[in-house]
Amino acid sequence: MSHKYFISALFTALWATVIIASAAHADDTLTGSTQPGAFGKTLSLQEALETALIHNQGLAELQRMAESANAVPSQDGALPDPILGFNALNLPTDTFDRDQEPMTQMQISLSQTFPFPGKRGLKREASEHDASAARKLVLEKRLQIAAAVRGAWWQLAYLDHAIEIIQQNQGLMRDFIQIAQTKYKVGKGLQQDVLLAQLELSGLLNRQLPLEGMRSASQADLNTLMNRPANQPVRLPETAPNTNLPELASQPELLNQALGARPILDVERARVEAARLRMDVAKKDSYPDFKLGAAYGFRDATDATGRDLPDLASFRFSINLPIYSSSKQSKLYEQRSSDYFGSKHAFNESVRSVDAAISRNYAYYQAARNQVSLYGKAIIPQAQQTVSAMLSAYQVNQVDFLNVLNTQITLYNAQISYWEALSNAKKSLANLAASVGSENLYE
Repeated sequence: MSHKYFISALFTALWATVIIASAAHADDTLTGSTQPGAFGKTLSLQEALETALIHNQGLAELQRMAESANAVPSQDGALPDPILGFNALNLPTDTFDRDQEPMTQMQISLSQTFPFPGKRGLKREASEHDASAARKLVLEKRLQIAAAVRGAWWQLAYLDHAIEIIQQNQGLMRDFIQIAQTKYKVGKGLQQDVLLAQLELSGLLNRQLPLEGMRSASQADLNTLMNRPANQPVRLPETAPNTNLPELASQPELLNQALGARPILDVERARVEAARLRMDVAKKDSYPDFKLGAAYGFRDATDATGRDLPDLASFRFSINLPIYSSSKQSKLYEQRSSDYFGSKHAFNESVRSVDAAISRNYAYYQAARNQVSLYGKAIIPQAQQTVSAMLSAYQVNQVDFLNVLNTQITLYNAQISYWEALSNAKKSLANLAASVGSENLYE
């Protein structure tokens, strides 16, 4: 076979290889096929979410705190413990004999303090709002974990595809090197074409290294959320992930949804109400509390006629006197008033923060979604067509090798950018869901 036919056959094989690879990438772009990026059991997004929401330690801590807060209202609403007393009254110090003196008695007493009416109910209600806030914090944490898991999982999906694309292009570069070397040996090509292909192959190897480091870091993040060892391998399923990027409701509609569904706003509402009730308690602290008591004294003495002296009963009623209210109760009321207005400011700030988060994630999502559409429907197909045209022209020496190489680089950069944009869109959608107060917004 002549050199001419040999080179033509090699170029035809290369052209077919690139066309097949480009078609495979096109299918990947449309179907979202995921190749494994690490060894280990496959982990779907849903499995990662379920594992994290069951085993996450930060969530478990908040759940224990919520259970602790639930035990407080009954305590704050209860009466103070009664006081039972055993007393020896009027014992003569010379003999300590119980029947020597008529006034000597062994006494048993019981007393109970009653806070001013309304105090206990207000304290209990305030604690109930605190408990409600603690429960809502658990729901808020669930939203944060769900968003973080989705973000880490889609980051792994992007990195797996980026590494796969780079590895496939490394194979193409080796083919380019082989063709360029063959063409150079028969005097039909330039040595610089070989050097350019070798340089690009080295660049691909260099680009793969930081992506692998980023994958290890993202894997550690996902494992931490699931309460697993940070270096435990995570392998994504080979089945196609959900690449759907839905249309969103308007920002005002999403904000309106968040005002009713976002747990952190319920937390702040509960804190405002608890602060208001404690302010009312402080106002009632200017009113006295009451204390009732009863005692029964046993006497063993007799009178001059030998008659047994009767036992004695005692009854007590007392109140505390808030005579230092200017430096105590009034100051407490000022403190509680400041707490109340501070909690209202915190609620308003939370509303503004939620609004800003919705606006920010909405903008990020729309931008990434548009990028995905642009890459998938325009840039990648156009780049594939350009690569095919360039390879055909290169076979007949109508374009130089550098142009062929640049178009192939443009194609694989576009394919990597597609998955990066898709990952960013999915992460923004997850963050938007958390901002609105939903674990599964549009998914």
